[in-house]
Amino acid sequence: MEGILQTPFGEVSGLLVIAAAIGFLGLLLRQPLIVSFIAVGLIAGPSGFDLVQSDEQIALLSELGIAVLLFLVGIKLDVKLIRSLGTVSLFTGLGQVAFTSIFGYLIGLALGLGHVTSLYVAVALTFSSTIIIVKLLSDKREIDSLHGQIALGFLIVQDLVVVLAMILLSAIGIGAGGHGGTEGSLLSALGAGIGLVALVVFLVRYIADPLTERLAMAPELLLIFSIALAAIFAAIGDYAGLGKEVGGLLAGVALASTPYRETIAARLAPLRDFLLLFFFIALGATLDLSLLGTHVWGAIIFSLFVLIGNPLVVLAIMGAMGYRKRTGFLAGLTVAQISEFSLIFVAMGVSLGHVGEDALGLVTMVGLVTIAASTYMITWSHQLYALFEPVLGMFERRGTPREPHDAMQKPEQQGGIILFGLGRYGTAIGLRLRKRGIRVLGVDFNPQAVRRWRAMGLEAEFGDATDPEFLLELPLDRADWTVCTIPAHPRGLSHEDTRKTLIQLARSAGFSGHFAMASHGSNETQELLRAGADVVLEPFQDAADRAVDLLCGTAVGERIAIPSIPAEEPEGSGASRGKRA
Repeated sequence: MEGILQTPFGEVSGLLVIAAAIGFLGLLLRQPLIVSFIAVGLIAGPSGFDLVQSDEQIALLSELGIAVLLFLVGIKLDVKLIRSLGTVSLFTGLGQVAFTSIFGYLIGLALGLGHVTSLYVAVALTFSSTIIIVKLLSDKREIDSLHGQIALGFLIVQDLVVVLAMILLSAIGIGAGGHGGTEGSLLSALGAGIGLVALVVFLVRYIADPLTERLAMAPELLLIFSIALAAIFAAIGDYAGLGKEVGGLLAGVALASTPYRETIAARLAPLRDFLLLFFFIALGATLDLSLLGTHVWGAIIFSLFVLIGNPLVVLAIMGAMGYRKRTGFLAGLTVAQISEFSLIFVAMGVSLGHVGEDALGLVTMVGLVTIAASTYMITWSHQLYALFEPVLGMFERRGTPREPHDAMQKPEQQGGIILFGLGRYGTAIGLRLRKRGIRVLGVDFNPQAVRRWRAMGLEAEFGDATDPEFLLELPLDRADWTVCTIPAHPRGLSHEDTRKTLIQLARSAGFSGHFAMASHGSNETQELLRAGADVVLEPFQDAADRAVDLLCGTAVGERIAIPSIPAEEPEGSGASRGKRA
């Protein structure tokens, strides 16, 4: 075995075996995969069995994974939503950075760290891990939600602060060697950023659509082109000092307006997950546990400061700007950890002789604690909100004017259907109900889906099916049916079944009508019936029954044109199945 692991290929193979085993163990223990993968890095790193020797190869795979991840984020960005959320992202991002750096510096002085060390540690604590947060929100299917988009916005602001801090430190190092100064580095990064944005605008206007249409004739070539675009933009961004994250994000934005973006995203998702494994392995392997013992109490205090203080300042800023306490709370949880760049930042200070290795050990311990704890906080964010909701009223302005949904007007007429989940299946049901003269109110936590429904002339509200306060605002007392087409995601982190939660919360809110829930398996059907569903819709089975009726001539076909909807959203059509006695 030792001989096999001596080659880079054998080493990577061994890491994959360890990752699969620990990941499976974590799955049995219902632990987030991110925690399992970081554990793989710790086990394989210098503090464990020291198996990671091919640092360059693993770093290459890790960096390519970062580029692909941010590319997929960029390709799904809604430019109009970015424009509307730019202000809150800027103020929240800068506010959190200022709060953490100022109070972190004061805490450092109180712990006796010294002015320079306190400043380094305070700045390091301001950085949150874009990679980890985007991965967690993607796994929870919340990257398209309002709080997910706002979090992404202020994480980008943080990344720009990271860029400036790194440039400043690099310039100090260069200046110390007599090779230049800060001004040239800043101007170079600014010029590169403007150039990349101009290139993206040019691609979007003149090249992206016709080129992807040609490439789509060979799906494999379209996939290779997408990876190449993500990699080259990330390389340019890294060379210019902007970072691979900014470059990969801009590459995705360049293809976000093409009609093939959903196809590209669906094909790249498995590759992203595979490559990101090496990012977390590399992260875990860089954590030297031998440095952790010098500042235990300091690490505990700083960890509590990051885990509690950062979310509170985001919640306060968003509440002051007119967002609901739920939106602010969920967005605030995403900054309750420090980034891998925090370790790099302090390591640069060590190399420049500004701080000692004990400072790096302190930040390393804070990173371990906050990354692990915040992973669980984001995973169980809805349960945490329900726990703390009674004391969060001070963070919400009356009227919440900045929420994207309009002030809700409850319809006066009796009856109708409230439909949760506005994907392809939900849209098909909504259009058919409207054609039969039945009033339907659609609900989704994706602002883009809500706008799409309203553009088709259907009533829609932005909201979360698991938000008790939002359900109280809905006209549940005048609805005959509550329909949910949101599928279960058993591979999700929290294993929460939105359909069962919706049944419980709607009954608590006074709904006395009937429930219809979508299911994709017989086991799910029985569970939903036991949970209180009156009718269970099985799209694939019902569609098959309908197809057989058409083929046998026992039914007349009816078709309704449905506008183009992203491919990853639930699809299907059909009637009812499995009524409860």
